Amino acid sequence: MAKITLKGNPINTIGELPSKGSLAPDFKLTATDLSDKTLNDFKGSKLVLNIFPSLDTPTCAASVRKFNELATALDNTKVLAISKDLPFAHARFCTSEGIENVINLSGFKCSGNFGKDYGVEIIDGPLAELYSRAVVVIDENGKVIYTQQVPEIVDEPDYDDVLTALK
Repeated sequence: MAKITLKGNPINTIGELPSKGSLAPDFKLTATDLSDKTLNDFKGSKLVLNIFPSLDTPTCAASVRKFNELATALDNTKVLAISKDLPFAHARFCTSEGIENVINLSGFKCSGNFGKDYGVEIIDGPLAELYSRAVVVIDENGKVIYTQQVPEIVDEPDYDDVLTALK
């Protein structure tokens, strides 16, 4: 279980992020067109999983904007923006913000498997059952090459570390 904070107050996740060098757990998440997406749908590409509680918070929105900007310069890399927000909220946000370089995925109907398998489901506090702020980078072969559990939910990820992991 990861111990993180929300504005300095301790909260916990259900587990730990997948370990570096392990095969990434499969997932089934919902795209903005309501289709199901699995890890296999992105086979052959590097993946940046930008995981966060909700697009309706300033930090989460900022991270999606930043990864959208960074994605334009990433070769053979797809950025997945993942939260439990409804697919409609993801679509609305992307339309209003001009977000075109990330793939938005929702865990609203995945029965908690993504949150448990990736260790990001928050288990206590006011954000219980949402995802923590984390980044997982997966290589073209489905192997985890980098993880970052952001210790304070209101902070953005370390984007430079993510870019370094992709090199």
